[in-house]
Amino acid sequence: MQLSQDFLPRDDIPTALVGALDAAWERLASRLEQADNVAEMSGNEPPGELYQALEPHRRVELARVLAISEFACETLCRHPQWLGCLDSSGELDRALTPEALRQLLDEGLEAAEDEAAMQAAIRRFRAARMLAIVWRDINRPEGVDAWATGAAVSRLAEVCLEGALGWLERFVEARWGRPAPREDGSEQRLVVLGMGKLGAGELNLSSDIDLIFAYPEKGETQGGRKSLDHVEYFTKLGQKLISALDPVTADGFVFRVDMRLRPLGDGGPLVGSFSSLAGYYQDQGREWERYAMLKARPVAGDIDAGYELLSSIRPFVYRKYLDFGAIESLRELKAMINREVRRKGMQGNIKLGPGGIREVEFIVQAFQLIRGGRDTELQVTSLKTAMQRLPELGLLPQEVIDELLPDYAFLRDLEHAIQALEDRQTQALPDDDLDRERVALAMGAQGWPALMARLDEVRGRVRKHFDAVISDPEDEVEEDGVDEGASLDTWRQLWRGEPDDDEAQATLQDAGFDDAATALKRIKGLAGSRQVQAMQRVGYERLDALMPLLLDAVAESEAPDAALERVLPLIEAVLRRTAYLALLRENPDALGHLMKLCGASPWIAEQIARYPILLDELLTPDTLYTPADKERLADELRQTLARIPEDDEEAQLEALRVFKHAQVLHVAASDIAGTRHLMKVSDYLTYIAEVILDAVLAMAWKTLTRKHGYPLGKDGERAGKAPEFLIVGYGKLGGIELGYGSDLDLVFLHDCASQGETDGKRVIDNTVFFTRLGQRIIHLLSAVTPAGSLYEVDMRLRPSGNSGLLVSPLKAFAEYQREQAWTWEHQALVRSRVVAGDATLAEGFEEVRREILGRERDREALREEVVKMRHKMRDHLGSKGSDDTFDLKHDPGGMVDIEFLCQYAVLALSHQTPELMRFSDNMRILETLEETDHLEAGEAQALRDGYLAARSANHRAALTRESARGDVEAFKDHRRAIIEAWKAWLEPEQG
Repeated sequence: MQLSQDFLPRDDIPTALVGALDAAWERLASRLEQADNVAEMSGNEPPGELYQALEPHRRVELARVLAISEFACETLCRHPQWLGCLDSSGELDRALTPEALRQLLDEGLEAAEDEAAMQAAIRRFRAARMLAIVWRDINRPEGVDAWATGAAVSRLAEVCLEGALGWLERFVEARWGRPAPREDGSEQRLVVLGMGKLGAGELNLSSDIDLIFAYPEKGETQGGRKSLDHVEYFTKLGQKLISALDPVTADGFVFRVDMRLRPLGDGGPLVGSFSSLAGYYQDQGREWERYAMLKARPVAGDIDAGYELLSSIRPFVYRKYLDFGAIESLRELKAMINREVRRKGMQGNIKLGPGGIREVEFIVQAFQLIRGGRDTELQVTSLKTAMQRLPELGLLPQEVIDELLPDYAFLRDLEHAIQALEDRQTQALPDDDLDRERVALAMGAQGWPALMARLDEVRGRVRKHFDAVISDPEDEVEEDGVDEGASLDTWRQLWRGEPDDDEAQATLQDAGFDDAATALKRIKGLAGSRQVQAMQRVGYERLDALMPLLLDAVAESEAPDAALERVLPLIEAVLRRTAYLALLRENPDALGHLMKLCGASPWIAEQIARYPILLDELLTPDTLYTPADKERLADELRQTLARIPEDDEEAQLEALRVFKHAQVLHVAASDIAGTRHLMKVSDYLTYIAEVILDAVLAMAWKTLTRKHGYPLGKDGERAGKAPEFLIVGYGKLGGIELGYGSDLDLVFLHDCASQGETDGKRVIDNTVFFTRLGQRIIHLLSAVTPAGSLYEVDMRLRPSGNSGLLVSPLKAFAEYQREQAWTWEHQALVRSRVVAGDATLAEGFEEVRREILGRERDREALREEVVKMRHKMRDHLGSKGSDDTFDLKHDPGGMVDIEFLCQYAVLALSHQTPELMRFSDNMRILETLEETDHLEAGEAQALRDGYLAARSANHRAALTRESARGDVEAFKDHRRAIIEAWKAWLEPEQG
């Protein structure tokens, strides 16, 4: 059938491309005529009739494809009948499913009896699919964009890999047999890891595929004519797989295969066992290999075993701590690429050039490498998915991603358009005018100049964001002004010991140090220490880069001498964990916050030196000085624990401890900054304890119920998944007055059947179950790990103290309070409240508390007991004499006087004023006494002011590592008011 020259519409084709389209159509029409003649002789349907039947919109699309893509034109000329097949199957509009692709390939491979036939079949399969992918990419039917094109090419690669591998396994089985099963009896197959864009599922139109081959366990093949060692078998199989895909034959190629990302590159073995690969990455893995493994994904062979392998090397890729050393490595890698670009004149390369594809990838990879160990949401191979998660984690503003995502898609579209010309792997902008017009048409641009203007805008935005993440902080400091740059040079010379002592001391003195000699001695002591001298090259380079910035920040602090004294132990503490040196070096603002906090509080400096992971918190000043409320704390902790496998209790505990230390640091930072009232400081410290107690109770309950099943309730029903258990807080926790370093006074209660037992495989009595539950909670709270412990726990306020049951039934607790408890135990009950556990059981406890506190008591006898206990405490804990200072807590006029006064008032008056039982904290008890006319307004205010002043001084003493003592003169009025109130209420005969 003769197809006329005007068969294809040309209205949408630029004038510059009409000639090229006519030439392409002439070639294809000629080939169709030949094919029609062959088809008529063989009795088949002529391809020309299929073309004649094309819908008008298909003709428009064909014109675009022929005008743009030499590859598509060549493929259609070789196989003119394919267009009709692709049209009828719908593949010109949408990609086939993986199942449909596999079925098509299997049908093509079924008749292949040797490797040559297999290679020919898989190449024809690939060529047809690529024709459809290029068609869709050029014409963009609904749902097709840069990401869809990348996904389609990636699926094609995976199907080709699996199809070829499966065929080869069957082909060699008679000769070499099959690999021996694994120790667990499961089958062994080759594991094919896709790296780079294949692993990400984002291949470009003419990508090569980066692969790594592995196998699970050593052994020998079985069942063949010749037995091979596994390493030899899998090596030969891997070589055959590469040969099936890589070489160019008369039918073209499938995918170029690159194996250089394997351990030791071209010089290393082609295939490695799981144990050898894990050992290599642990002992010899290099920094660039971490970047490569970010995108590793099993794509063929034993997929499950591939994920098993990746799980074993995940700690190599994703550090548990924030690894800012990754930025320096990326910076070095980018500098190397820049040198190569300049050397080879590759400025027009949209991948490697400035503002190109690689810079977007570096931005995302930097966050994945730095934070992926902590923020496991970033442990994904897809660049698009990782990029979209950065704003959710607060790592980049949404507006940045709103620019980067479409800009990256534009660059990938341009890459596809360039590669669609000839199915050639290149990212270089074309020099030929005709090719430029083709690319512009593919991109929907009004000519090449308009496309280049858009590209310049995109590259400018990408480079701006790249510089914001990857730029060198020293460059930023030096850009701020000449003086600052000179200052850094001065500090660098001083750190390296270049000036003599007199000159160095003069520099320190000019910078604001009061004791320059001591400061210099400290700096030289660190520089010359054995730990520094023994550092490896990379670590020392990080220290050497940080110290000028650190000394500059110290000099800028309000008290340089104190700041230097407090920050140097931190530097010594992280000399072997140099990622933290990189963190501070890469984040000058964090360094400034560190100086501020260390200068104000040696306690904070000690905490950060003990737990350097707290340095992470300095990166987000928005939250550093703004502690979370209880709801946000609970949500954050829930998300943190959700990232950790439920059965990995050690990792969960470590996360809990890091969470606790970090949140307490936030509170202390806000305290120092003066952004939080004292009452709020205690509130926040108490919230932290409460959400941790909730989490620890849930962990302990799950552990015990997994082992022993659920206990029997008193109603005869089994307990549910929620713990029928109660944690009651006493003392500072109960009174919502926790301070830094406070321990937790706890009482454990349950309400299950005393005579019941659990329903699991390992049955135990309810009593034993709840005792073990209490022991488990205490262990989780107080066990010491590298991240410290959560809290010290004091259980002495439980019924009968240390000699009583660790966990009591609520009924037994009530009976004890009614019949055996001492007056001081009822005083303690005043400052008690439920802090975690079952809501119904909590109501039962509150009823008991109200009953006990609301009793009518002999006021004189009560007064006598309270005074007796107070004097006993003063004798044991009070000061032994001082003219200038007094013990804020225990001396007359201190905090304990107010606490006892409030406790006495609640026990003495609650039977007639039940409102006094509502609160467990002293401030609101004092307010209630005022509201119910038991205290005059002025007297109540004086007591509140005195209590707050003492507690505030106590907090400051904890932060500054000073003894908890107040100045007698400064507290004179407060103490007078407290002592007068004490005498009026509790010792009137001495008034």
